[in-house]
Amino acid sequence: MDKLWSEIKIGNLELPHRLAMAPMTRSRAEEDGTPGELSSLYYAQRASMGLLITEGAQPSDDGQGYLCSPGIYNDQHIKGWKKVTDAVHEAGGFMYIQLMHAGRMSHPDNTPHHRQPVAPSAIAPGVQMFTATGMQDIPVPRELSKEEIQTTISDFRKAAAAAIEAGADGVEIHGANGYLINQFIGENSNTRTDEYGGSIENRARFAIEVTKAIIEEIGAERTGFRISPGTSLGGIQDGEQGPDLYRYLTRELAKLNLAYLHIMHLGNEDLLKDIRAIWTNPLLVNRAGRALEDLSIDLEHGLADMVPVGVWSLANPDLVERLKTGAPLNQADPTTFFGIGSKGYTDYPTLKELESQKG
Repeated sequence: MDKLWSEIKIGNLELPHRLAMAPMTRSRAEEDGTPGELSSLYYAQRASMGLLITEGAQPSDDGQGYLCSPGIYNDQHIKGWKKVTDAVHEAGGFMYIQLMHAGRMSHPDNTPHHRQPVAPSAIAPGVQMFTATGMQDIPVPRELSKEEIQTTISDFRKAAAAAIEAGADGVEIHGANGYLINQFIGENSNTRTDEYGGSIENRARFAIEVTKAIIEEIGAERTGFRISPGTSLGGIQDGEQGPDLYRYLTRELAKLNLAYLHIMHLGNEDLLKDIRAIWTNPLLVNRAGRALEDLSIDLEHGLADMVPVGVWSLANPDLVERLKTGAPLNQADPTTFFGIGSKGYTDYPTLKELESQKG
């Protein structure tokens, strides 16, 4: 794993190693979307991961999908996130806030305005959503007008500015996992007949316009983008044109000189190789379920420049130390991934804490 511990530059950040903390929804924010009191501790505990990519933060009321997810579009959100970024910086880490508009992956019961979800087309995802009263079918969303698309792009721009005001080192645009940007990309979720639907170029247009707006606001060196080619999350189907669409999108994003591209890799090795050939800036490759001993394989083969780690960093605040020393890892408790309070959030012990308990 020697290459894992080599330094790397991401945007304007000098990072000590090639690990990163992957974004993970934790549902610990206050009802108004302000990061909860424990969030500063949670992220600061994991500062040794170097680059911390936060859970998705909605850029507007319409962007919220889940209960108790954080926002980044008003003064209270900014103040809450500032406490988090200050704690992370004090502990020696860096933080990118992920901007996530859930689009149709929402329910009126989960949003502050209780309105129908929005999407590129009025097509329900065919899955359920957790609400305060339990699991419910997600309703058919309302199709965004072209004017509303421009408003949504503006919301992303303002959220990026708010993230920087809150002390973030940059933002990651969430174009993956079945959420709004991915819904524009998906063949079965976008049946528009205007310039935002139909062809590969049109289905990628919203993603590119959001990215350009954010770059204009905060700079390319502080902007990352996440994709998940071939995902079925949220009922998304890329269709036969999917791989070519992602090749096109990668080429267009590469022209913008972003800090990084982040792939949730789901097994299309040929596409990954093509994206690697197209993308010359840092590439983050997250392979779900990857064996611990395989962490650095993509680095060694030149397919990735950084390795984002999710569940292992959730359960091990000192993952870097454990990997370097070969120490055993804490096992994650899936029953506490989402919810309230410190259990399964800030109470995973470090090696030092375990040693002190023995003593």
